[in-house]
Amino acid sequence: MKILIADDQSFIRHAVVTELKQQGHDVLSANNGTEAVSLYNTEQPHLVMVDYNMPGQNGLEVLEYIRQVKQDNIPVIVMSSNEDEDTIVRAFEAGADDYIEKPVGIRELLARIHRLLQRIYGDKHDSSQEKNPHGRRLQKKSIAVVIPCYNEEKRLSTAEFTSFSDSNYGIHLCFVNDGSKDNTLEILHGLSEGREDFISVFNMEQNGGKAEAVRQGILHMASKGEFDYIGYLDADLSTDFNDLNDLVNTITTNGYKIVSGSRISRVGANITKNGAREIISKVINLIIRNILGMSFQDTQCGAKVMATEIIPYTFHEKFITRWLFDVEIFMRIKKQYGKDMVSSLIYEQPLKRWIHADGSKLSMKDSLKIVGQLARIAVHYRNYQPVQTPAL
Repeated sequence: MKILIADDQSFIRHAVVTELKQQGHDVLSANNGTEAVSLYNTEQPHLVMVDYNMPGQNGLEVLEYIRQVKQDNIPVIVMSSNEDEDTIVRAFEAGADDYIEKPVGIRELLARIHRLLQRIYGDKHDSSQEKNPHGRRLQKKSIAVVIPCYNEEKRLSTAEFTSFSDSNYGIHLCFVNDGSKDNTLEILHGLSEGREDFISVFNMEQNGGKAEAVRQGILHMASKGEFDYIGYLDADLSTDFNDLNDLVNTITTNGYKIVSGSRISRVGANITKNGAREIISKVINLIIRNILGMSFQDTQCGAKVMATEIIPYTFHEKFITRWLFDVEIFMRIKKQYGKDMVSSLIYEQPLKRWIHADGSKLSMKDSLKIVGQLARIAVHYRNYQPVQTPAL
């Protein structure tokens, strides 16, 4: 069967196309409504699936063209992250055969497509040889996660990363090689091989430190214009993927600009630090709260997700510190949006699990230097001016 898929998010579109081709279908793809209409007219597909929100002609307009202009009863599925009843009703009133809300499991998506094909075309659609993918999901929004790496060949859990990527369409992992001296770059290329649409590698030939690696990776992903949210995560997975999914769920269902993981010990959470680190962390966090003028308990957790729209304001120039860039992000947001508004834009979400991994690059000596760096931040951002014309 010939199926037309139209979605402006390329890696989500690619995921659906890949799965349908594995089922033996002839699949066409379009990244906007205008292209979808053109392919519909020339290729005469057996089924069309369109995303509701697309540039140019949206999914509803494509559906109306098929039903009203062409008077065609071809099965059409509308897929969208819109959950409001009016939107769903409009789609059905326009002639949609089905409406699928993101996030959605691939198995459910394929089942809905095959049900329609079987109902409309009967025996012409043979589903007996269909493969049955397990566990994969299309996300409600498109998300990129930047993972800075410096000499990580002995600590990088490749199996965990590939397993997560294979089961989560809609989340793109971007590994940033920060001038590693070992075989980290080769390992990263091995991770992305065959998964290039879902795992990519950004190589920095010279070591720039974690702050610059995160900044360059986020700017790189933001420049693609495909992602609603971009975050970052430590390569050692001290914050695991379950907590990452929780952060993503929070920011995609609320109006926050940043959701930041917090390693606050609480009942039911597995949060471990060694004793000396815990004492130093408490002292540093107290100083940070005084500098920010905000009551965050843990700015330094290496797990954050943010709306792409704030990236030009927060990542346009280098950070002045190598390790405390998280504090600088919050300072820049505060300066950009104002003290009264910033508390409603940043949400601190307690993690269920965080474990300090052996081999951390931040030594106890480095920790003691942080106080001086915090003083530098306080002075630098005292007269910091908001960005007037952000550009990536």
